Amino acid sequence: MASTNYAITALTSFATAALAYALWKVAKIIAGPYRSSIRNLRGPPSVSWIRGSLRDIQAENAHVLFEDWPREHGPTYTFQNWLNSYALFTKDPKAVTHILNHGQIYAKGQMDAFFLGKIFGHGLLTVDGDQHRQQRRIMNPAFGPAQVRELADIFVEKAQQLRDVWNEQIAKSEASAPIEVTSGLSKATLDVIGLAGFNYAFNALDPSGKPNELNEAFTSMFQMLNDSSSINWLLMLKYALPILRIFPDQFGRETAAAQAVTRRVGMKLIQEKKAEVLKAASGGADSGNALRSRDLLTLLIKANMSLDVPENRRLTDEDVLAQVPTFLIAGHETTSFGTAFCLWALAQAQDAQQKLREELLSVETDRPTMEELNALPYLDAVVRETLRVHAPVRATGRRSTQDDILPLSEPVTDRNGRVHHQIKIDAGTDVTIPIQAMNVSTTIWGEDAAEFKPERWEKPSEAIQAIPGVWGNMMTFLGGSHACIGYRFALVEMKALLFVLVRAFVFELALPADQIIKQSAVVQRPYIKGKVEQGAQLPLLVKPYQRR
Repeated sequence: MASTNYAITALTSFATAALAYALWKVAKIIAGPYRSSIRNLRGPPSVSWIRGSLRDIQAENAHVLFEDWPREHGPTYTFQNWLNSYALFTKDPKAVTHILNHGQIYAKGQMDAFFLGKIFGHGLLTVDGDQHRQQRRIMNPAFGPAQVRELADIFVEKAQQLRDVWNEQIAKSEASAPIEVTSGLSKATLDVIGLAGFNYAFNALDPSGKPNELNEAFTSMFQMLNDSSSINWLLMLKYALPILRIFPDQFGRETAAAQAVTRRVGMKLIQEKKAEVLKAASGGADSGNALRSRDLLTLLIKANMSLDVPENRRLTDEDVLAQVPTFLIAGHETTSFGTAFCLWALAQAQDAQQKLREELLSVETDRPTMEELNALPYLDAVVRETLRVHAPVRATGRRSTQDDILPLSEPVTDRNGRVHHQIKIDAGTDVTIPIQAMNVSTTIWGEDAAEFKPERWEKPSEAIQAIPGVWGNMMTFLGGSHACIGYRFALVEMKALLFVLVRAFVFELALPADQIIKQSAVVQRPYIKGKVEQGAQLPLLVKPYQRR
């Protein structure tokens, strides 16, 4: 009897504590908006207690957040997020510089990290703090100029294979053929990252279409990432209430199945490469020929096993494994869709396309090196302008881990008429950094900021010096401690694709330009208006270029 009473008492105490905790959380959520330090800044009103100001924000009209509201409320404004919590939007260069340079205060957005982590694991894209610094320190050597130089011939080879695939498609039709370019570019960049990333042959461009289990696993992951219906209310609740994560769901089962394949194949690759590195370091017979692989994963493992790295600072096999899908998401879709948008822009600017083609044809070799690609000024201008106007990632989020003061280059006036030259930020405040909006800001780039004009890079405005990006005075690859580690890789790959394809083909619009729209699922993708449910697609008329 005593034990029964004790159990009842313990259960009652636990239930009381749980109820008290739940009430405290609810009270904190309800009171939060009334205590926020940014509640008096200008911004759109809340229209829903659950979704705040965001009730009408869907992928197809995200321009409300990034275009309409900044136009109405200024470059720095507040909006109400989930459960009416206040969030900050700013494209003020001074504020963004502060945020990116203080990564210890402004961590990655927790919601993005949660969803990406569920699909791709916990690699460099999703981790933060000491774990991020440790992974990045080990990975940095694999992405230097010398390492990317060694991979340039893989980029060119796969671009030429894609060229041949498109030539075969054209040969089956008349003078020109409408080709859905995102499919071929996606296969080419998947093959590139497979070979250059971890010396694995996806054979996505192989016309035989042989099944590949790792290809199928990653295809499943990307489909889940792109399918907004996968991000359902149950998953949102699991993000908000971690205790619910113990209950299985369809999304979890699908990600687990894909990750099981990734783990099995990835661990096999890691063990093979570790053995190769150890053999090369042994000094024994044939050790000089042991380490021939030049892929990023081998370089990462070699750097991780270096005697210069203390044992307690090395990555575990699990950490190394987490970088395999990281290579895929960072080095696959960003480049393929970026190149697709470039071809679309050139199809609307035939003079620029021909000017680029003439520069490319002036190169005597059809297998250029990294140095030869980087020595072409107009190719560089075209790539810069594409990544400015069509940034692969529209925006990124940060959350303050402590109270902070955010400086501004352009003062803001709040709802009460008070002028602020800086903003107090509470711990736990979400901040949206609008990459695309900063890239096309008329304040920085001029009235023609939204137009595709490669010539602007011949004499760029001094105002762009205020943008804190790691490359090109733009936000495309971000800046600070979380700047894109593989930007050199992406740039050379994109240049190689354009070098081969623009030399070989003339690209024209297959549909009026206004029939192509952008939507984001981490990466911005092109869709045909009214046919979004069919998935990303960008048809262009493609015909062989005939030299005069």
